[in-house]
Amino acid sequence: MSAFSAVERRAVLSLASIFSLRMMGLFMILPVFAIYGAQLEGASPFLIGVAIGAYGLAQLLLQIPFGVLADRFDRRLLILLGLLLFVLGGVLAAASTSIWGVIAGRFLQGMGAISAVVMALMSDLVRDENRSKGMAILGMSIGVAFALSFVMGPWLAANLGLSGLFIATAVLGGLAMLLAIIWLPRGRQVSHLPPDYQQQLRGMLALPELRRLNVGIFSLHLIMMACFVALPSMLVSAGLPATQHGWLYLPVMLLSFVVLVPAVVVAEKKQQIRRVYLSAIILLLLSMPILAVVQQSLWPLMLAVALFFFAFNLLEAMLPSLVSKMCPPASKGTAMGIYSTSQFAGAFVGGALGGLLLQKGGSAILFWGLAVVALCWLWRASSMVSPIYWQSVVLQPEQTLSREQLEQLRQLPGVEELVMLSDDELLYLKVDQVLWQSDALVNLPVRIKVS
Repeated sequence: MSAFSAVERRAVLSLASIFSLRMMGLFMILPVFAIYGAQLEGASPFLIGVAIGAYGLAQLLLQIPFGVLADRFDRRLLILLGLLLFVLGGVLAAASTSIWGVIAGRFLQGMGAISAVVMALMSDLVRDENRSKGMAILGMSIGVAFALSFVMGPWLAANLGLSGLFIATAVLGGLAMLLAIIWLPRGRQVSHLPPDYQQQLRGMLALPELRRLNVGIFSLHLIMMACFVALPSMLVSAGLPATQHGWLYLPVMLLSFVVLVPAVVVAEKKQQIRRVYLSAIILLLLSMPILAVVQQSLWPLMLAVALFFFAFNLLEAMLPSLVSKMCPPASKGTAMGIYSTSQFAGAFVGGALGGLLLQKGGSAILFWGLAVVALCWLWRASSMVSPIYWQSVVLQPEQTLSREQLEQLRQLPGVEELVMLSDDELLYLKVDQVLWQSDALVNLPVRIKVS
């Protein structure tokens, strides 16, 4: 695994910062809304649940449309549009005194469905061999945002009220927009698109390896959401007050990321992605029976939570990287849109299934049921093929290239993908190590840039 280039470092840090600011705004609502939302006009337990879920519903409906648009328009512009909707939704929710206004605000926030766009832009700007590392940093930022939000959310709600908390989410969205404007690099694919949206979408739905990975992210988020139906009350029963849960999740997340780094290095540098991926599913599977058995003992429960989060964070880093490696370059946005839709669908099903299993059989039955889900996922994933390991070549144009020259470059033997970095006037090639010959560049006004 090579070191990040300056452009890659800027891309990873900016995208991780943008995404974590947005996710922190979302997570801060979760631990307090059931309490403070009850004071809104017209509030009921059902409508409070609708308000919490409205964001996810909008995300579920719009991830694929945003992903398809990302294959045809400026991805950075789409990220800014999504963040603007997030800010406006926060302002609307803050200004509302009724539950229906908050529901509308949460739905508007969710309409900025930029997860697929962020991951597609990350796969453009970060070379193939560094992509899992980039996705791991993105996942780490979300994990830290999750833990911090569970500490900050109750404090802000107590001091500023629910309206002030929604204003805080809008401020975080505004900061993310500012970062996108001043720091986020531009990049665009040089490739041929399918002639229409429907053909492109059908093509991505038909690829067996992408279907396998979509099942994976669906299962992962089903398990995660179902776990959190029971896990908070288990921690309270084991002796950890709800107000202290954020201080558990933060060190557990940080520790899991420390262990995550060598696993990602082995997966990429040693070309063992398939083995590491299947091993992570096995670890996730093993954590479920442990959580089913360890109910009242705090330290064993915390160790089981740490094992779960290590497996979860590793899979969260590897899955989008695998999607970007296995999908056609011109359809990354569409593939990521389907992937993100599967993720939100899994979260929705996980919440519902977790509640049903907990109500009918208790937490032990819930975790044994999730072990069955993980076992089915492992069976489905066991037939996956290892991705092709590409070589990355960075080119420095000696002059502005015409459209014909770019097309000539893209058509060279072994070239799988060509990305233009508009801000830094560089070209990224993803090439087949067997077919690629650098001598083919002799008639083009470009030179290979040495990192």
